[in-house]
Amino acid sequence: MEKTKPAAPSSVPRHVAIIMDGNNRWAKKRLLPGVAGHKAGVDAVRAVIEVCAESGVEVLTLFAFSSENWQRPAEEVGALMELFFSALRREARRLNENNICLRIIGDRSRFHPELQAAMREAEALTAGNNRFILQIAANYGGQWDIAQAAQRLAREVQAGHLRPDDITPGLLQTCLSTGELPLPDLCIRTGGERRISNFLLWQLAYAELYFSDLYWPDFKHEAMRNALADFASRQRRFGKTSEQVEAGARA
Repeated sequence: MEKTKPAAPSSVPRHVAIIMDGNNRWAKKRLLPGVAGHKAGVDAVRAVIEVCAESGVEVLTLFAFSSENWQRPAEEVGALMELFFSALRREARRLNENNICLRIIGDRSRFHPELQAAMREAEALTAGNNRFILQIAANYGGQWDIAQAAQRLAREVQAGHLRPDDITPGLLQTCLSTGELPLPDLCIRTGGERRISNFLLWQLAYAELYFSDLYWPDFKHEAMRNALADFASRQRRFGKTSEQVEAGARA
């Protein structure tokens, strides 16, 4: 799977989405508590941001905490919330210094008010930055995202601002939490699993999928460059034949 061919500029994905899996198993392998894996994973986040920004990727979406993760042991969830809070306060300044805009998607209502405030502050601090967009999915689920978009449209219909026939896939897409951002071109999952786990269900319809056996804390610069190179080697057809794609490229 891992390739070393460098990605041509025209073959760089505009939007990369990553399911950061394997933190607990990384820690367990080292006889460490699970939260140690999550802390180690922060370095991988920094590495991947660096590679994406230098490669010309416009948007990076990271699956940090799913709506199903609340089912994990309370001690682990609490530690994750503390890590998320401290990382927001610390990393927001670093992102701002590097002209990176931070967005957080997901249902924030279940988070502690202090954490919600930290999210708003980090987004406000980086709102004017335009080098790169880092999007964090927290208490996020793809099914929730589609449902909340449908609810928004239903309210518009109820208010008389829309007719049911006005609702198109394009309109529903703008109501998703990712809004007007480009759809993901590449979805990466680390940790050896081969599923998307309720992540960006609508948005990943035509994304290229890339699976790495590396645990997330070990997914650093070289691994990210390999994933981009693999993406560059693929032909994206979007329902067309190879011949049609090749003819369009020559035109």
